Amino acid sequence: MDSFLNLAARILMSQIFLISGIGKITGYAGTQAYMAKMGVPGALLPLVIVTELGGGLALLFGFQARWAALALAGFTLLTGLIFHFKPDDQMQMISFLKNLAIAGGLLMFVRHGAGAPCIDKQSRT
Repeated sequence: MDSFLNLAARILMSQIFLISGIGKITGYAGTQAYMAKMGVPGALLPLVIVTELGGGLALLFGFQARWAALALAGFTLLTGLIFHFKPDDQMQMISFLKNLAIAGGLLMFVRHGAGAPCIDKQSRT
């Protein structure tokens, strides 16, 4: 049962980053424009895509999962603060709180690793 739960947790946690990264590729110009509107240089978009796809895949497969989860947690907190922390907008604050919850889940991977099954031995414990 542990192996199933470990894999299910990694699938559920990584899917948001994988889907988001793919969405940024398919909607590249729109994402760049939105970033610029929010004061973030659109030139950072390739780094954002690599972070989401690379980190999401690493977490999914259990490759350097602790490092991937740490990077994704930091990324999630940063994006939550930049794009969603708007105390006067209830919907944006809900999104901000979701980012906090995702970061919390990612920190559990930092602490406990990916668990089996995974690609590298370090991610198991």
